[in-house]
Amino acid sequence: MHGWWQDLTDLVLPTECGGCGRPRTVLCPRCRAVLSHGAPRRVRPVPEPSGLPEVYAAAPYADAARAALLAHKERGALALARPLGTALAGAVRAGLRAAATGAGGTGAGAGADAGAVGEAVLLVPVPSARRAVRARGHDPARRIALAAAGGLRRSGTRARALAVLRQRRVVADQSGLTSRQRLENLAGALEVTAGGARLLLSGPVVLVDDVMTTGASLAEAARAVTTAVYTARGREGMRKRKSGSRQKERKEGDSMYGAPEMAGVYGAGGVVCAAVVAASPDSFGIDRN
Repeated sequence: MHGWWQDLTDLVLPTECGGCGRPRTVLCPRCRAVLSHGAPRRVRPVPEPSGLPEVYAAAPYADAARAALLAHKERGALALARPLGTALAGAVRAGLRAAATGAGGTGAGAGADAGAVGEAVLLVPVPSARRAVRARGHDPARRIALAAAGGLRRSGTRARALAVLRQRRVVADQSGLTSRQRLENLAGALEVTAGGARLLLSGPVVLVDDVMTTGASLAEAARAVTTAVYTARGREGMRKRKSGSRQKERKEGDSMYGAPEMAGVYGAGGVVCAAVVAASPDSFGIDRN
């Protein structure tokens, strides 16, 4: 109930800039420029958790960007979802461009090419804890992902938001935890919803979130998506083997499944990259190539 009521309030009542507090504007031109006028950058937390896909961010998590994200997340300034979604869409485009040109790291170029020939890019948001969603009245990452998908479509990129991740167990509040503690706290915490894996097979995946600090949430999301897609491909392959004609005996050393099944990152269902509105300032400007 909080969600639609806050949406209506944002439309009717005077508001203030989510970044600087300037009256009677959702986000002033100056703060909007902080989010959207700079080139999104690849960011890397230190230490970088194992399994973290390449991450692209629109802005450092500081000043106006931090204020706007907190206003949207904690104070229910839902009208900020659109400009935040625009910033997120820019980070998604940067990740897709890097993957398509081979500038990225893990063979994601094929996934980006698959999207270019007709498959919609799937924006999969990292879910908030259920208790946090109840307290806030909305899921910030999901709302921003929907706005980003709309912005991408308007600019000619086929995209859809696909909220197929959920928390499978209760996790502790992440604030105040070290990088290692966050990894331990989130290990195995996410799973793909029933039927979600088949939806993931419809296009390349970009994991999205509002903020990245240590990268633990995105690394766990990548693990959950990859595991679900790998399992779904395995089941699909087994069904085909049972229903189809007898296959030729595999050569010694061959994989049980073909290359696309073994490496979801190379096609539909594979994690191309991750994108966030903002990331910790320390993660910017690090070049290890």
